[in-house]
Amino acid sequence: MEDNLTILALESSCDDTAAAVVRQAKGGPAQILSSVVFDQTKLHATFGGVVPEIAARAHAEKLDVCAKEALIKANVSLFDLDAVAVTAGPGLIGGVLSGVMCARGIAAGADLPLIGVNHLAGHALTPRLTNNVRYPYLMLLVSGGHCQFLIAHSSSDFTRLGGTIDDAPGEAFDKTARLLGLTQPGGPAVQQEAQAGDPTRFAFPRPMLNKPGCDMSFSGLKTALRRARDEIIAQKSGLTRQDRADLCASFQAAVTDVLSEKCRRAIEIYMTEAPSEPLIAVAGGVAANTSIRAGLERTAHENNCAFLAPPLSLCTDNAAMIAYCALEQYRNGDRGKGELVARPRWPLDRHSPAMLGSGRKGAKA
Repeated sequence: MEDNLTILALESSCDDTAAAVVRQAKGGPAQILSSVVFDQTKLHATFGGVVPEIAARAHAEKLDVCAKEALIKANVSLFDLDAVAVTAGPGLIGGVLSGVMCARGIAAGADLPLIGVNHLAGHALTPRLTNNVRYPYLMLLVSGGHCQFLIAHSSSDFTRLGGTIDDAPGEAFDKTARLLGLTQPGGPAVQQEAQAGDPTRFAFPRPMLNKPGCDMSFSGLKTALRRARDEIIAQKSGLTRQDRADLCASFQAAVTDVLSEKCRRAIEIYMTEAPSEPLIAVAGGVAANTSIRAGLERTAHENNCAFLAPPLSLCTDNAAMIAYCALEQYRNGDRGKGELVARPRWPLDRHSPAMLGSGRKGAKA
């Protein structure tokens, strides 16, 4: 087994085209030699959300450029690589397929192994990339498309403790922003408005807190906000700036309360495994929300658990996390010999029933 591994990775599961080069000496910390991200915010701005067809075309145009830039910034060539990695799912199938096809070409041309990585596993292993934390640790993936508590036992072994049964928090933030006429992506826009708002003005529900376990629901919260908005408009014939700020603050407070309480319950379950160094980490775009992050950190410390949130650049989609996950897979024997296919759905916990839509293509989460 190689003492030093260098991997080029591509990520294109949603609306960020990314490439990165990560190197690791056996037994040592991983080094991010380069991480390049081309976002598509402007392309989708007028549509109020990500348009899959536009995203897929943009990925196809940018992936090779992104990969070349990552190699140049890392000061390595294809001959210095041990493998090529790519997000093989879950995600928007057009974007995932674009990444897989580009990675196939690079790997075939350079005669390198090609390793397919689960996008969610990339997020889940980010704490090991940044801080080399020990297994098992508790992980909260909270993003625009996913929300679940996981115990990470290894790079390929995860136990899901609970998750959202409908909208993910990031999706709820995006829908809230659209309801209030704010820009997309909704998370940063709602957070900015909430800074001037009163989080106690509207008594929004805290869904599923009266039910045991770690499952969550956010669609009803979004509906409650729409009704509150409509009532104000009916009374005043419109929203004032303060009304909008109060709606955002109250919505954000409700999401924070739900995630914090479910976090407490997840820590309780996780602690039964008697981890030597108890730790909960959070990753995904919603982890960038300062209110939510503060609530989770407070909950962790109140329950004698260390808290870790990666740098903001590694919370959102990036290829460095994909490269690191591939490094662990490679050291565990995955040399990319099987056929690699793009997968729109790919649950991390293969032993638990699906949380979301299990159709012909399989379970989403």
